[in-house]
Amino acid sequence: MPAILLFIPFLLIRFPFLAHFSKEALSRAAYFAPMEGKEKIAYAIYQLSNLALFLVSFLLRIRFDFSVFFYVGLTAYLLGLALCAVCLRDFARPDANGMNASGLYRFSRNPMYLAYFICFLGIALLTQSIIFFVLLMIFQLSAHWIILAEERWCMIKFGKSYQNYKEQIRRYF
Repeated sequence: MPAILLFIPFLLIRFPFLAHFSKEALSRAAYFAPMEGKEKIAYAIYQLSNLALFLVSFLLRIRFDFSVFFYVGLTAYLLGLALCAVCLRDFARPDANGMNASGLYRFSRNPMYLAYFICFLGIALLTQSIIFFVLLMIFQLSAHWIILAEERWCMIKFGKSYQNYKEQIRRYF
């Protein structure tokens, strides 16, 4: 089975599912905070690695060899999809000032990035592709710089509310 098929549920959750909850949340999710300095390079790497993950999956096949890689990969993929759906549902329901601090956002300031990583790690394991895995690591490392820019933007936008949230909730998990 072509690995690209694994992106269909992900894309359905990422776009129509989120739009179902809130059209405004869909546009908020597509917004990237202003980047400064090296963050601009990280943003370019993030977008290119995102595209590369998608394109490489056209060339890969899921290995139904029922090995440890298969079972761990399937578990990670399904867990990543479920977390993504919950994150996006929570993202679509910000509090009155526009900040998300409920649902999975009570445990991580960036559960959506974690969900993406877990889902894509599942794909890497299901395909047993070192190339996909390396691209995923590049994607995730560049995402860290995106997150730093988002945190700076949130401090400007939400001020003390975000500072308090930041002090109570870890960046990742």
